[in-house]
Amino acid sequence: MADCPKCPPAGAPLWLATFADLMSLLMCFFVLLLSFATMDAKKFKATAESLENAFGVQRDIEAAEIPMGTSIIAQHFSPASTNPTLLEEVKQSTSQSSTSLDVSLEEKEKIKQEIMEQALDNTQAEAKKIEERLKDDINKGLVSVETQGLKIIIRINEKGSFGSGSAILKSGFEPVMNRITESVISAKGKVLVAGHTDDIPISTDWYRSNWELSAGRSVSVAEFMLKNKKLDPKRIIIEGHADTQPLVPNTSSANRAKNRRVEVILVQDDPTLEFDKTQTHAQE
Repeated sequence: MADCPKCPPAGAPLWLATFADLMSLLMCFFVLLLSFATMDAKKFKATAESLENAFGVQRDIEAAEIPMGTSIIAQHFSPASTNPTLLEEVKQSTSQSSTSLDVSLEEKEKIKQEIMEQALDNTQAEAKKIEERLKDDINKGLVSVETQGLKIIIRINEKGSFGSGSAILKSGFEPVMNRITESVISAKGKVLVAGHTDDIPISTDWYRSNWELSAGRSVSVAEFMLKNKKLDPKRIIIEGHADTQPLVPNTSSANRAKNRRVEVILVQDDPTLEFDKTQTHAQE
């Protein structure tokens, strides 16, 4: 029987195979374009949503913005995320440490200077408070207050405090010592109690030399202050210097009287040492 002229030939039309090949090539071409282009997540999402609408997905999705074409030639190299090897990690760590060290060396002296200036200001402020508390005693010439760097020196003159050749505090000097003790308790740092004498030798039943006399006076002052339980005994250091550290030359009776004294020295810690320790631990 002859074929029916009205019936289409069996199978797909001949042009359909060519069309399918063309569509496949176009798809590969666009995939290559996308792979060479810089990925923009927002634009990619908008394009994907647009393709879903174009290929028959019945859903209304508003695009954040209209996708725009991107050059296939990458303007900036953006490597993929990778896990560094052990060697790379070691190199990176060493480089970062050296950079941090260079910066700290450049700024170290400046920072230490600022820290020291702040500490000196705090010492001066604390000395002012002590001077205000001992104002009446200073005016009477019983004590004096001065600063030397991070040290606050409360100088107890022999006048009114000790008798000649004696290490026993005079009666009536207790109120002055109480005010000195309160000043020491309110301040920070070590408390160095140092006794000093003039250059006239002494040899009695109680004291064989000026060394014993200066040390004995230091002990008397320290023991009086320690009667106040608020003062930590671990802060106290006692010294006797005899006539080895005079304030003025022992050339007159007035000068010798100045040299006979007990100094209560508040020694503040050097804050730059703590800074250096912190930097050393940070580098390690």
